[in-house]
Formats: sequence, structure tokens, C-alpha cells
Amino acid sequence: MLLRKSSRVLDSPGSSSSSLVQPQGMWASSSSSVAQGDAEMGSLPASGVPDVLDLSSSEDGGGSDSGSDFEDTLWKGGKRGTRTPLSRTLTAKRSRKDASRDGGSLAERNQEPSNLFEVVRLAKSAMESVVDDWLESYKQNKEAGFLELVNFFIRSCGCKGVVTPEMFRKQQNSEIIQQLTEQFDEDSAEYPLVLTTQPWRKFQAGFCELVTVLVRRCQYSIIYDEYLMDTLISLLTGLSDSQVRAFRHTSTLAAMKLMTALVKVALGVSLHKDNNQRQYEAERNKGPSRRATDKLEALLEKRRELQEQQEEIENMMNAIFKGVFVHRYRDVVPEIRAICIEEMGNWMQSYSASFLTDSYLKYIGWTLHDKQREVRLKCLKALQGLYRSREMAARMELFTSRFKGRMVSMVLDKEPEVGVEAVKLLTLILQNMEGMLTDEDCEAVYPVVYASNRALAAAAGEFLYRKQFDRDWEAVKEKGRRGGSRDFFRLLLAFFIESELHEHAAYLVDSLWDCAAPLLKDWDGLTHLLLEESPEEAGWGDQQENALIEILVSSMRQATEGKSPVGRGPGKKVLSARERKALEDDREKLTQYLIPLLPQLLAKFSADAEKVALLLAAPRCFNLSLYSSGRLEKYLEQLLAQLREVVEKHTCQEVLEAASQALYVLCNPEFTFYSRVDLARSRLVDTLTDKFQHELAELLQASYLDEDEVYSMAATLKRISILHNAHDLTPWQLYEPCSLLLQRAVDTGEVPKQVVIPTMTCLHFSILWDLAHVSGTVPVQKELLALKRKVASFCSLCQSCLTDVDSSVQEQAFVLLSDLLLVFSPQLARGEREALELLVYRPEVALQSQLAGFLMDHVFNHAELVGSDEEDSEGKIERLHQQRNLLAGFCKLILYNVLELSAASDVFKHYAKFYKDYGDIIKETLSRARQIDRDEWARTLLLSLQQLLTELLLQQGPDAVYSKAFLEIRDLARRFSLFFSLHQLHNRQALVALHKAGIKFAFQEPAPSGSELGPLNLPFLEVLSEFSPRLLRPDKKLLLSYLEQTCQARLSPQQRGKAWNPLLTYRRSLRSLDDMGSDASRIAAPRPRRRPGAAAKRRRLDDSSQRGDSSLQLSSRLEAPMLTSTVLKRGRQPGSPAQLQEEEGSESDFVQSQPWFSSQRSRESPGRQQLLVPRSASRPGLGSRMDRLSLMEEEEEEEEEMVIQEESSDEEDPQGRDMPLIRSHSSQGEQLRDLFDSTILGIEVSAGKCESRGRGSTCRVAVGGAKSYWESLPRRTPDVAGAGGRPPVREQGLSQGITHQALSLWPGSRTGLPRGVSTLGGLGRRV
Repeated sequence: MLLRKSSRVLDSPGSSSSSLVQPQGMWASSSSSVAQGDAEMGSLPASGVPDVLDLSSSEDGGGSDSGSDFEDTLWKGGKRGTRTPLSRTLTAKRSRKDASRDGGSLAERNQEPSNLFEVVRLAKSAMESVVDDWLESYKQNKEAGFLELVNFFIRSCGCKGVVTPEMFRKQQNSEIIQQLTEQFDEDSAEYPLVLTTQPWRKFQAGFCELVTVLVRRCQYSIIYDEYLMDTLISLLTGLSDSQVRAFRHTSTLAAMKLMTALVKVALGVSLHKDNNQRQYEAERNKGPSRRATDKLEALLEKRRELQEQQEEIENMMNAIFKGVFVHRYRDVVPEIRAICIEEMGNWMQSYSASFLTDSYLKYIGWTLHDKQREVRLKCLKALQGLYRSREMAARMELFTSRFKGRMVSMVLDKEPEVGVEAVKLLTLILQNMEGMLTDEDCEAVYPVVYASNRALAAAAGEFLYRKQFDRDWEAVKEKGRRGGSRDFFRLLLAFFIESELHEHAAYLVDSLWDCAAPLLKDWDGLTHLLLEESPEEAGWGDQQENALIEILVSSMRQATEGKSPVGRGPGKKVLSARERKALEDDREKLTQYLIPLLPQLLAKFSADAEKVALLLAAPRCFNLSLYSSGRLEKYLEQLLAQLREVVEKHTCQEVLEAASQALYVLCNPEFTFYSRVDLARSRLVDTLTDKFQHELAELLQASYLDEDEVYSMAATLKRISILHNAHDLTPWQLYEPCSLLLQRAVDTGEVPKQVVIPTMTCLHFSILWDLAHVSGTVPVQKELLALKRKVASFCSLCQSCLTDVDSSVQEQAFVLLSDLLLVFSPQLARGEREALELLVYRPEVALQSQLAGFLMDHVFNHAELVGSDEEDSEGKIERLHQQRNLLAGFCKLILYNVLELSAASDVFKHYAKFYKDYGDIIKETLSRARQIDRDEWARTLLLSLQQLLTELLLQQGPDAVYSKAFLEIRDLARRFSLFFSLHQLHNRQALVALHKAGIKFAFQEPAPSGSELGPLNLPFLEVLSEFSPRLLRPDKKLLLSYLEQTCQARLSPQQRGKAWNPLLTYRRSLRSLDDMGSDASRIAAPRPRRRPGAAAKRRRLDDSSQRGDSSLQLSSRLEAPMLTSTVLKRGRQPGSPAQLQEEEGSESDFVQSQPWFSSQRSRESPGRQQLLVPRSASRPGLGSRMDRLSLMEEEEEEEEEMVIQEESSDEEDPQGRDMPLIRSHSSQGEQLRDLFDSTILGIEVSAGKCESRGRGSTCRVAVGGAKSYWESLPRRTPDVAGAGGRPPVREQGLSQGITHQALSLWPGSRTGLPRGVSTLGGLGRRV
């Protein structure tokens, strides 16, 4: 069969061959014919047919990346004959209806069931038996059997049309597809391949399996009958060229699966051919006496047969590749592009001898730049399958060197899933292509081990392990008992320390856990490395020891808890039974290793606070019951002794907290050794309390304390306070002595701050432990009264400390007060705790004021926030963190009803000024306070603004309204108004009350005598106007009336007539939107006949405009609207009198119907306006007749370009339509011409960029300036046939940046489109 170029070119955005005819003798067995046809297509040399297939060896052929998208591939000869293709193959369809999302209606609306489709959809039979049954029917009647297969594919597209025998015999493929497009009549944008319900997912799998099994069952005879495969490929190629997405998507999937199956058949034929050749050579090499002439002849005949089969299969694959893949791999729909790339990867893996060449690999390399996540994923996974084999990787050296930079850069892809696959791909390259990745390439991957995404970090961890640590550690261990561990951890420490990427080893351990867990769980080797007598000789310095201990503790937590570090991975992970069993086994193993060694490690590093704090976390990972069951009590005694020594030796906060937590873990009454631990804890506390009592007595009696005494007492109190946090020290009665000490500090101010801060902390925890005792039992009145007295006394002392000279004492008092007031708030007595009502503590007004004043001085203070210039950045961050904690504590008091909601005004008024530092906290407080009481919340917002304006007026006087500070107040009001945007009905009452209170405040202070500026607070009306857009229309009228009444009551007759700017601004905000919006509608030209629904749309526009921040200005420029492409009505010619009368209308009617009008106002010049007036329908119901847009230009206007761009160049229309960029030319005086008549206007339709799936399809257009646009484009050859010598365009919608060629039509040109055919979303229809 000969392949040749079509004599005509189709104007179709799909690509090359939408009108392939039905062939006969499609794949001729003559090798010379095949060679000639392949030479014409530009794929195989004319001199012969090679054994290895190469479908894209020519860059100028139809299969190349630079070939024409409109090249026709026709089959020469055949019983149906060659037909002249139509100029347009598809037509417009009616608009979509509301569709069911489950996709169940697809089968219900097909009235003529297709047996094959129903069998595959129900999935109740094995696919082999289904194909066998179909083959039986095909053998009996080829035409009927093939029609059943054709209708299966049509039904799989979601189309209700059916190909009848008469259509099949008399019509071309292009005519059949056009008729099916007209009969599509879909109710939804969905079709089987895009539905996600379980039945349709099964259908999708069955669809692919059917194509595969069909080829496998027919591979020995039927595929060579010159009918089935020829006709099927022709049909699928035509459908894949359709602008209907369902046709294009479904046929592309079928064609790619068909190609994959044919590749496997070709591989089998190639193997048979090689075996036959070997048999022939072996037989021919025998001596004359042993040589069998009959066998040689049979082998020669078999070789000729296999050669013919290979040629026919190559022609089939050549047709699919050039007719479908070359055009669809760059389709606008990402799913179609992903299918093409995925199947190409399968071809390369299955038949690498033919497809694993640079001429095919380039398509995958180009698509690595695709903007869609799923397409990039398919590319990477296809490449992974190739690089997984060392033999295949060796043949990809040129491709790797060309696209290695792109693959490395994809590690930091914005989609973590893509980054994961990119790292996995680089890992395969590292393993199978030695020396290909340079150190610079590897260094781009190393930092990813600290990424927050767990999967990405684990993939980078495996890459790091393969590159740096992948050794035969078992062989290394044979040299010495712990030689392998020593070498591994030396390399790990070198990377961790020298890379200086991160300071937390927990993230590095988590990244390496999946690939190096056995090495990281070598706790025996780790501990012995730490316990070596001479670490200097082994090369371990202090930094290495710290890092090694951190790795040890991190591996213990990872092995026993199974959790990722903070900020990586899900918050809670549900473990399976197997995972829980593995964790328990690791915990058991860890405990056995470390119970004997932990006391030794603590003894060795007891003087190093950082190391001890890390090691003290180990008991939380132990199975502590082994101390008793394993008879390891002596190691428990050693651990308790080390704990006591650590507490007595260190004063560091982190070390003491770690020791307290370790002691708390051991003090569990469930353990049999509890008495021992409790005794050790009691002895430790006795020692500390005795020392504290002795030092307290000296302090109360002495008039002066030296530094040593102060340090000793502060250290003792610090130890006691930290222990008191986790342990109940009530039996030691610490409240009274601590209370005396704090009272002494308040009265005299002579107690140092190092002593005061832990004293307050001890009192705080003592009160909380008393509350725990009372809550756990039936409370006694006497105990409740005693606890209440303690709370009142402590709050009074802390209130006094708020005025201390030392800021650290003030902050500690504020924190403890906030926590205690929250604990003893009204929430305490709720639920089943009514008996604790007596303990509820309500702060006095003076205390509330002091808390708010402290917040102003320590949180909302620029000097405090900025800090000194000498302070390092880390110190500033720590200071900001502390201030955020203070603010959060105060906000919690407000939200839990401890403080009045009005107290929040001191916080809310700083929302804008301190938004960068505290914006998230204040915003959350605003949102939650609104839920508590909307009216009180609105009054609090108003109070915040009033306070700011009052302060400003007191500082700067009446001229303050011209200052920057006043603009900041208005900006704050605008931010507050945004909280009223949602749930307007719920906020309606509060918003109206806010306006009324604001009006009262504005006229509250009378104007000074003789002043012309009006009332003192009148500028507040400008601030209040920021809330006006959130009002509903009736409320605006009500408030306008209320404003006038207030003016009448508060202003003198002489003042009422004065035009004060704040008053005018506020009045305008209450009425300008309504009035000016209606004025705009009245000023526009009247429309004698309105479209149905225009009034409703105008009302919606009015409602939306009144919520906007700016009013519609009459002098604003009209925006160039989005042009909606529609089909010409039959029997109506452009420019007819009836059309002129019907298309008259007002500008406002059209503007009101465009929801995007206000968003695109800035595109048109002020002096010229173009009105696009939609024509009203002549009968109810759109049906197949659509409204038409006409271009109205004033006579005095010059030529102008309107460009409406897509919101996203790589996304298709959300309703399932692809949008092309169409440029047309309009000159002065061309009025009332149909905008989309291709015989009048020049139109380009980019490949696969515009399609229609129903009525009301939309295209995006640009009018005017076409000539200059074409002149600016680079010239390329060869020109597309029928393009009038114009260069091809570069389509903007495809993500790969690949050049797409399109057919360009010019004003007055008849090329490619007959007169009367208009374009609708890339579809043509005769009118």
C-alpha cells in the first residue's frame, strides 16, 4: 500500500488526516511499493526496507516535529476508492444542558444499544471470549462485524449517533464524522473516559484491554487481510483529528493502545525472522550431502512471508505514528498528551531496537517542559523504565547529555510528586550511567533531604545513600567487629557537618530511613563509638560527638515511634498491625542494647549540657518493664544516680526539663520498681527543699546578699520550679515560703529578678496542683475557700509585678496571670464541674487596664519590636516569638470571656500597622470574636477606629485629615470592612448599628465657635464610608435618611448648607452606586427589544456593584468584551434590513449581560468605543440556532485592535471546550458583518486549540492589526499548502513551547473554506 500526501489541505485544528477514506489493499506486499510510499512520506529510504523500524527519520516528513499539522495521509487504491476530502469535517453542536456528574446517563441516552459496548461496560465476560465472539461474526460478515467495532468506538466517545451500513458504503470518513458530530447531542461535557465512578473506571480498563486482545487474537492472519486494520486505522486517525474532545481523546487512546499491541506483534515477527535466518544459515552451511533442498526452499518462503508481514506492520505503525501521535502529543488537552507519552515509553521498552533512538526520544525530552503535572509525570516515568536497564541507558547517552539539565532542575518542581519522580530518575541514571552526573548535578539534589515533603526527602535520601554511602557494609564488617559502622557514620557525619545545610539531624535520619534503616539502627555500634576512650585518635571532635548523639537519639525515636519530625508528613499516622509489631520489636532490641550503656554515656558526658539533654530523651524510647523482667535493677539504680547528679550539677533550662521528664517517665505506679524511683525522687526533692528553706531564712534576715548566695538560691528555685511542673510537690508545702519571698520582693524590691521569676513559677504550679486535687475528688468547702484565697493573693502579687522595673519580671507575671485567669475563667464551672463555681476568678477593672497597658508597652511598641542594631537576627526572631506569645495570651482571655470584648479594641486598632508581625493572630481573633457576638464585635471595631481618630486629632488638630496617619486609619477601616463581605444577611444588623453609632460620634462634638471646619469628629464620616459598600440597598436608604435627620438635629441652619468634604464623601458612598449605576443604564442608547433575562442580569450587576469598593463612572471606557462565537442563522444574510433592525440595542443591555465587564476595562483607548450587540433570538429556545455578535463601529473611528487573552495559556475551557486564539481584521466602514464569516475575515485555527461540545461554544478573538502581526513573525519553510504563502503561527496554548502550524485565511480569500461556512470554536457548518 502506498502512502501519499493529500492534494488538498483541511482547515482543521486537529491535525493531519481527518478525511482518510476507506482503503482496500492498504498494505501491499510488494516491497518496492512499500519503499516508494515510505520514501514519499519521508520515513523510510526508497532503496529498500530496513529490518529496524524508524518512523521519524526525516525531519521534513509528516512525522517530524516541524511537519505540517494539516498533511493528509491517504491510502492509494482500495475497493471504496479515493475520495476528495471535505474542506470542513465537523460542524457545530447545540449547547450543553445540565448534566449528571456520575455519568450514568451516558448509557441511558443511547437508544440503540451496541452489543459490544454493553458487554465491555458490564464487564461480566472475559475479554478473550468477547473478542473471540466478535471475530466469529467478523469472519462471517466483514462489513457487519467491522461496523459493530466502529459503533463500539463511537459509543465509547459518549456519542448517541450510529454508523449505518448505508453510511459506511456511501460516505467518506470525513462525512461520517461530520454527521456523527451533528448527532452528538450530548447533555454533558463528560464522556466515559473522563468519568471517575467505579463502573466507568472498569470500562476504561476494559476498553484498553479490548484493543490489546483484539490485536493479539488477530496477529497471525486477520491483521494482514488488508481490510480490518486498514479501515480501523483510517477511522481512528480521522476521529483523532476531530475538534470534539470526546472523539479526539477516545480515538487517541484507542490508536495508542493499538500501536502498543502492534509493536508487540512486530517484535514477535522480528524474533521469528531472526530465528528463521539462523535456521537458514545453519542449513545452508551443511555439506551438499546433508543439505535438504526442500527445507531450504521452505525456509526461504517463510522468510519472504515474514518480510512481508514485517513491512505491513511497519506501515501500520507508520500510519498511526504520523497520523495520530505526531499531532496529538502536543494536544491542548493534557490527558491526551499524557497518553501519547506513556505509550511511547511502552514502545521503547518493548521494541528498543526500533524505537529507542534519538528521533523518538526527542518527543519525551520536549515534553519534559510541559506545564501540566500529569504530563511531566508520564515523561519521567517513561524515562525511568528506560534508565532502569543498563543496556538501554547506555544507548541514551546523547539524550541524557542533551536533557540532563532539565531533569536535574525538575527536582525542585513546584509539584512535589514531579520532584519525587525526578529524583528517582536521577538515582537510576546514577546507578546505570557511571560518570554521567557531575558533582554539581548531585549537589543540586543533596539539600532536598531536608525538604518538608516526606516522599521527596526520602527519594533524595536514597539518592544521597547511593552516591555517598552505598558500600558492601557486610563485607566491611568482616574486617573488624564495628568497622562497617565506623565508616558509615564517619561518612554520614562528614556530610551532615560539612554540608552546613541544616542543624537538625532528625530530618536527615528520616530521609535515609527507608534505604539505610539497618545501618541507622546499629545502636550497639553507635554507643561504642561514643564510649571510645580516645575519641581524638579516632577523629571524633566535640562537634562530631554532638552530631553523633543527635543521630543516635533521632534513630531511636524513628524506630520506636514511627513518626516523622515536626513539619514533615501527616500529623497522625494510623499504623497497621505489622508496623506496630515492628515498632515493638525495635523498642525491645533498643532497650536491651542501651539499658546497660545509658548510665555510662551520661557519666561520660555529664558535664556537657547539650549532650546530656539529648541523652536524657532515651528512657522515653525504652520498654521500661525490662528493668524488672530482665533483672536489670542495678542499671536502674545507676540511671537514677546519674539523674540526681545531672539535676544537682546543671542549671540549664533544657537539661533540667529533660531530667524532669525522664524522672516522670520512670515514676509510673504501674511498674514494679516504682517504689525505688519514688524514693530517689523524694530524696532529691528533700535535698532541694532543705537547701531552699535554709537560704530563704538567710535572705529574709540579711540586709545584703552577695552574688554567690543569689546564684545558689536562684539555681535551687529553678530546679524546684521545673520539677514542680511535672511532679506533685504539694507534700513539701512550698506555697507559703514562696509567697513570703514574693511578697518581700514586691514590698522592698530588693530581691533579685533571678530569684523572683522561679518563685512566681513555683507558686503558679502549686496552685495548679491544688486545683488538680480538688477537681479529682468531691471538693470540700474549706479547701475551695483556701484555694480561692491563694488565687486572689497570687493574682494581686503578679499585678504588682507588672509594674516592676525589670521587663523580664513583668513578662513572666503577664504570662502567669494570663494562664491562671484562663484556667479559673467561667469555663471552669461548666459541664459536670458546677461545684467549682466558687473558684471562678473575675479580674477587676484595674487589672484589665494593667494587662492592656502592658500589651501596649511590650508588644505594640516599635522600639521593642525592632530592637537594637547590635542585636543579631536570631535574637530578634526570638524576641518576636516571645511577643507573639504575649499577644496570644491576651487574645485568649478575650475569646474565653475573661476580659470584656471591648478590651479587644486595644488589639484591633493595630491590625494594619503590625500586620506583618501579628496579622495572623489578630485576624483569627477578629474572626472568632465575630462568632461570639456580632453586635458587640462591630461596636469594638468602631471603638478602635474612634480611639485612633481621637488620638490623632488631639496630637495634630483639624489638619490631621491631610496626614498619612489619617489615611492609615481609613486603610484599617477598609480592612475591617472585608470581614462584613461574607454572610451579609447575618452581618446586616451589626453593620447598620455600626453606621448609626459612627454617625452619632461624628456629630458628637460641636464645631468650635467661628470655625468653618464643622464638628470636630466630622472626618470620621470618611472613615465610616469604607463600610458603605458592604451595605444592602435598603439599608443605604435608611442610613441616608438617618444622616439627614442627624444633620437637621445637630447642625445649625447656617451650617446645614455648607459642603464639608467628609459629609459629601459619606453621602456619595450611600447613594452613588445606585444612582450612577442607573444613570449609566439610562444614558446608554435605548433598546427597543430586550433579550429575555436582561433585567434579571441588570439586577445582579447592580447587587454586585453596590458591594464593590468603587462606583461605576460614566466617563469610563467601554471594555472590549469576550466575543462569543455563534453559528449564522439559516436564511439570514449579513447586512439585511431585518438584521439591522434586530441588532439595534443599547450599550447598557450588552454590558449588563457581561459579568466580566468591569474586569477588562483597561484594554480600550478612552477616545474610541466598540459595541458588540447580541441579537435577540427570533423564537423561544436556542435549539441549534445561536445568538450572533456583530461588530459595530462608528464612522469616525479608526482601525483598532482588541485582544482578549486566555486566563491561562495552558488550560482548556472548564466546560470541556478548547479555546483558540483567532485574529481577524476589521477596517473602517465594515459594519454589521458577521464577525466569524471566514469569507470576510481572516481566521487562523491553531492545531487542536479550539473545539466544540455543544451549543454556545466560545472562541477568543482578536480583531484588527493582523497584517502587522504576520509581518512580525519569523518566516519558516515549507509553507503550508493553501496558506497563501503566510508563515505558520506559534500557538500560545501549548505548554511545551513546540511550534504548531495552522492554516491562515485572509479577507476575501476562498482558500480552505467555501463561501457560507463559518467557524464555531474550530467547527464548520454550512449555512
